[in-house]
Amino acid sequence: MTGALCAAMMTAAPVWAQEVLTIGVRSEASSLDPHWTQLSADVQVHEHIFEKLVALDSASQPIPGLAVSWQPLDDTTWEFKLREGVQWHDGEAFTADDVIFTFDRLKAGISGAPASPAFQLDKGSKQWTKIDDLTVHITTDGPYPTVAEDLAMLPIVAEHAATGATESVDFNNGTATIGTGPFKYDTFNPGDSVTLVKNDNWWGGEVEWDQVVFRPVTQDASRLAALLNGDVDIIDYPPTVDLPQLREDPDFTVSTIPSDRLIYLMPGYKHVEPFITDNDGNVMVPNPLRDWRVRKALSLAIHREAIRDRIMGGASLPAKNIVPPGFFGYVEELEADPYDPEQAQALLEQAGYGDGFRITLHGPNDRYINDARILEAVAQMWSRVGITTEVDAMPRNIFFSRLIRGDELSMPGFDVPEFSMSMTGWGTVAGEATYTVSGTLETYNAATGGGNGNFGRYSNPEIDARSVLAKRTIDPEERLQILQEAIRIGMEDYAYIPLHFQVNNWAMRSGLEHEPRTNERTLATEIHRVE
Repeated sequence: MTGALCAAMMTAAPVWAQEVLTIGVRSEASSLDPHWTQLSADVQVHEHIFEKLVALDSASQPIPGLAVSWQPLDDTTWEFKLREGVQWHDGEAFTADDVIFTFDRLKAGISGAPASPAFQLDKGSKQWTKIDDLTVHITTDGPYPTVAEDLAMLPIVAEHAATGATESVDFNNGTATIGTGPFKYDTFNPGDSVTLVKNDNWWGGEVEWDQVVFRPVTQDASRLAALLNGDVDIIDYPPTVDLPQLREDPDFTVSTIPSDRLIYLMPGYKHVEPFITDNDGNVMVPNPLRDWRVRKALSLAIHREAIRDRIMGGASLPAKNIVPPGFFGYVEELEADPYDPEQAQALLEQAGYGDGFRITLHGPNDRYINDARILEAVAQMWSRVGITTEVDAMPRNIFFSRLIRGDELSMPGFDVPEFSMSMTGWGTVAGEATYTVSGTLETYNAATGGGNGNFGRYSNPEIDARSVLAKRTIDPEERLQILQEAIRIGMEDYAYIPLHFQVNNWAMRSGLEHEPRTNERTLATEIHRVE
């Protein structure tokens, strides 16, 4: 039990304001422009203000949002019927014009955006047409079964508010921050808080909270202390070591759900990698990570159960799959690699690297549950089999900028990855493996949106063919078989090295009830007062 938790348990819990919900979050939103980035810390704030044609329920399954229905009219045309009577926060009517404007804005590009979701429009070469004020048609260049899932990534902005707006800036100051969601913009103070107020005219019904405050507290212990002291009402990512005590304390409640977020290690596939050398510091040609035996050896050297038990406090599911159980595309027979350092050393010897080499493992230190500790543990495990591993952990904003934008060789439309080995996470959108196979296993192609999360630039024509075919296959049983084949090929080749799926936890004051989400986001509409 931490000192903060012990001290708080001896203190009477303060009374909290009934009309205000304060959420303590690990990561701060970087921008209120909903087309700026896809990072969860930003998206969970955006989703209170802006909405999408297709929403996701707590299990990441598609449900109606600003569109009440969608259906294919033929092999290449989907019709979306929009919700009638929806108003923007300033009272203007929501229409198909706003949808067309949003997609045009994304297609034109969001200047300076580090990770815009615009690539979703490139997939299937989507085109969009207004039929009437409440009908939009989306056409593709061939059969494309997951149009709705793609649109679940694209927040709709108001044409009258966002026309001429400066990207990010005019959303951060509130000028263009006009949405249709349950909450309206109030203030954004970077480094301190985002404050939202209730939208009395929300189409979804009565909003329970008058005001919602997102308060970033990056250190886990400090965030827990803020909850215990009554400074916040609910926190994400409570320290795993404190979960047993929190569950036993009648003044607090914990909500839990398995996550759709895979934590994995991504090798770099350039012929020469900058952060890999021999034991004397010389550049290695070719890059040893291009040999699948080396990648498998690195996987076998990792003790996933020890990470689960000693670092994650049981809050992880060791994995070799790239989508979690119950999601479309899950491969039953793919089980997490056992811890086998002897076989790892034998594979390294077989591949010609019996003497080992040196590598730097990059990753964030404030994004995923216990991320810095996981990096150090993996480094120690690899070092034990002869791969001397140095860790370079950094704040998430720096890490993801370098991960996504790449090194000095990058140019518009073709980012060159900087890191030789990195730890990152990937959440499967809409309960569907198509997005994950296309995003993380398909060869990177900025024009088509393929491989948008393939930061090591792995490339396998067998996977590419299946990924493209899956995106063209309407029949779900056929698509399932194709996706599972692609996943098997990628995991048998150790395209990247899965560690585990996180288990999501939230801690809150008693008197609150929370519906947890597989995608980790904290939504005020899913937090309720209880007697």
